[in-house]
Amino acid sequence: MAWSTPRTWVAGELVTAAIMNAHVRDQFNVTAAAAASTAGGLFVATGTNTMAERIPTSASDLNVARSTASVTYVALTGAPAVTVTTGTIALVLFSATLWNSSGGSKSHVSVAVSSATTRAANDDWGHYFLSPGNNDDHRGTGVTLMTGLTAGSNVFTINARASANTMNGVDFELIVIPLS
Repeated sequence: MAWSTPRTWVAGELVTAAIMNAHVRDQFNVTAAAAASTAGGLFVATGTNTMAERIPTSASDLNVARSTASVTYVALTGAPAVTVTTGTIALVLFSATLWNSSGGSKSHVSVAVSSATTRAANDDWGHYFLSPGNNDDHRGTGVTLMTGLTAGSNVFTINARASANTMNGVDFELIVIPLS
């Protein structure tokens, strides 16, 4: 049942079980407390007087080094990816320890989206580290509010690239929090 505008009661009217069920019980059954099915779930507005439970999802790949010499974003084999039911907005957080094989070169990390939405990884919501010396590393975090997603099942995947030489990374983490 969907939420409905509460009844206007009239003085002296006979209150029946059907009226109470429709205007009290059924209204309580569409509250977040009644609809919750997953520990840690969040409720978000999906329209006027409607809500949906959304489940934040995370993945990590700790202590496994990954690298690429590609100067365009590529999915790193085995790097974190999560499948999340979203509406049109999600908060995406990702982190990694990055370094480049050559001083003065950058290592980039970003997130791509596939399935219901198709969005390539991009520097606009990425994070990078400019290695001051060969193999100098840095732990960094990227945070982006992704809007304009297509509602449904979306797959978020860590992608990386090098500005030159070889991008290296370890301890990749990815968190997606659906907000609509």
